[in-house]
Amino acid sequence: MERIHLSPPDVGARERELLIAAFDSNWIAPAGPDLAKFEEQIADWCGRRHAVALSSGTAAIHLGFIVSGVQRGDDILVSTFTFSGSVNPVAYVGARPVFVDSEDQSWNIDPSLVERELARRVTSGETMPVALLAVDLYGQTPNMPALFEVCERYGVPVYEDAAEAVGTVSFGKRGGSFGSWSAVSFNGNKIATTGGGGAFVTDDEQLAARVRSLSTQARLPVAHYEHAEIGYNYRLSNLLAAVGRGQLESLQRRIDRRREIFEQYQHAFVDVAGLTWQPIPKWSRPNHWLSCLVLDPSIHGSGRTEEVRLAMEAHNIETRPLWKPMHRQPIFERYPSILNGLSDRLFENGMCLPSGSSMTDSDLDRVIEALAPLLRR
Repeated sequence: MERIHLSPPDVGARERELLIAAFDSNWIAPAGPDLAKFEEQIADWCGRRHAVALSSGTAAIHLGFIVSGVQRGDDILVSTFTFSGSVNPVAYVGARPVFVDSEDQSWNIDPSLVERELARRVTSGETMPVALLAVDLYGQTPNMPALFEVCERYGVPVYEDAAEAVGTVSFGKRGGSFGSWSAVSFNGNKIATTGGGGAFVTDDEQLAARVRSLSTQARLPVAHYEHAEIGYNYRLSNLLAAVGRGQLESLQRRIDRRREIFEQYQHAFVDVAGLTWQPIPKWSRPNHWLSCLVLDPSIHGSGRTEEVRLAMEAHNIETRPLWKPMHRQPIFERYPSILNGLSDRLFENGMCLPSGSSMTDSDLDRVIEALAPLLRR
């Protein structure tokens, strides 16, 4: 049987048309008209004034830290329940990640734990973090007003890793619109993809200009090649931007389809005891990038999600564990963390189901039919 992937690219005739047009125009080099138009679309989807299209969301976070003045040895609060691409840029700039656990409303970073840590540092006289990087998990933002209230009280800037949240709306604002800057991703498995890519988005024109310069090797505007600072080769190509233009044109359709898939999973397994889904707070309208469930180990047994994953592999259907928390990763386990146990429980008992917007109804039926006896065992 043909493999059903977790979140494959969903591209069509429009993306092909724009790509071929860009190719035929000979705008093969990084800069070009499609790049500028793609950046306008990104900014619009994120509710921002400026966007700089880059090679990845990780590159956007890296450059965001640089232009924000993060220095070697600084502390940055960051979600522990995320992908390493959120945290690696902290190491790139020589800073120290301080991992913060999740809350159960949205599985995102817990504002109460952030407040506890900041208050502890004030009492102990310890140096305050220079920033908090809030990650939008599985297409849903954290409780941003609560985070901003706490961080503003202690003078800690908030930046947003919206890699998984293009098209999300929370508190009436779009994913990617929180903080002085945000990073978004167009990786191959994201809800909108350029095959590989991302963007730095902001309302600050000067920040955008600095990121654009650094992303093109920080070359000074003179006829010869001259550089006064270290730059990076992070710019997205015009050809990939052409694909991205087509993806953003049809983004709402893909969001709607992923929501349908999530709701059909909920309906199909409404009678399964000890099964819960990623919660959707009343303030959130997620993009449903992935459909995520958790099995109660007291009912299903510990390690059951791994048994289910392997059984689904036998049907040639891809599923995936929820993110392994960063505080448990070998490369990051030596760093401080503020935990409540939620991310550990989610990792040990949770999984992601196929959620791609290109899934047909028969694909979805096949997933449900394979999964049903495993969950109702």
